Amino acid sequence: MNIILVAGARPNFMKIAPIIDAIKAAQERGEDIDYTLVHTGQHYDAKMSEEFFVQLGIPEPDINLGAGGGTQAEQTAAIMTGFERYLADKKADVVLVVGDVTSTLACSIVAKKLLVRVAHVEGGIRSRDMTMPEEINRIVTDSISDYFFTTSRTANENLKAEGKRDDQIFFVGNTMIDTLMKNMSRLRKPALWDEHNLAAGAYFVMTLHRPSNVDKREQLAAILQAVSSAGLPVVFPVHPRTRKNMEAFGISNHGLIMAEPMGYLEFNYLVKHARGVITDSGGITEETTVMGVPCITLRDSTERPETCTIGTNELIGTDPSAIAPALARIMNGAWKRGEVPELWDGKAAERIVGVLVRLGKE
Repeated sequence: MNIILVAGARPNFMKIAPIIDAIKAAQERGEDIDYTLVHTGQHYDAKMSEEFFVQLGIPEPDINLGAGGGTQAEQTAAIMTGFERYLADKKADVVLVVGDVTSTLACSIVAKKLLVRVAHVEGGIRSRDMTMPEEINRIVTDSISDYFFTTSRTANENLKAEGKRDDQIFFVGNTMIDTLMKNMSRLRKPALWDEHNLAAGAYFVMTLHRPSNVDKREQLAAILQAVSSAGLPVVFPVHPRTRKNMEAFGISNHGLIMAEPMGYLEFNYLVKHARGVITDSGGITEETTVMGVPCITLRDSTERPETCTIGTNELIGTDPSAIAPALARIMNGAWKRGEVPELWDGKAAERIVGVLVRLGKE
């Protein structure tokens, strides 16, 4: 079984790392499975890419397509063009894509047109919000994939409702949680911890990058103002898109502790010890759920409903006026405790590779 693993953006690296480890373990057991790693170059900033490879022990990619930035169409075209050239000369049984970024969509299309089977890790998750580029990526990728490795039974049901067969769907758990559990003992304080005299449980963490929250001056300014009233320091690793907009809009940081995007180990150290997290991300809501950290999500919908129904996450929408009451509930100890979803046990990658080995023998 020859597998091509595709990674392109920061969330992908966290999901790919344990799969590589599980493939190597299978090889040591004598299983007939091999892989090559393709980095599309979708995230080309060192803080967003290379540093994650080092911290998570991911080997150097066999090739970096160097797709870079540009509009979504430009980036999709660059990835497809580069991946087509690469894949045309390779013997591959399966192209394995993860998550819901542009690279996931682009490489799936190329593989199918070259008659290579596609396996989608994190298949079947749905937000039902077609204004999100990621939702389009998910739907299109799942519409042409051959195999689906899912994080929840809800994702299984979504795929079945879309006509997928039971023998295509494998409920394996969450590889992002595999990475978190493996690295929990390695998490380390960022430099700003001592610089700002932070203490466990005595600060919040915020991430913000979605267009609905950061592309309009009034919205972004109102969010920052609301979060600044938390009553505790707020650490704000600023996404490049958000920083660019803050500068263009002339918005102050409202006393927040602004930082560059962090490495995996430093960022999750902050999350683990925070009083709570404010975010518009999806993946962070999974990590806070497993770590038992209260999480406020500034979105109207989520593709990860189990973080709300089972975990510590709560959607409060995009109205900045909802932020202060949510922060008050965390400060008052009134936030729900939450539990860890089924199969989020650190062994998802082992299950995925087990399935791939079995498929290779059929």
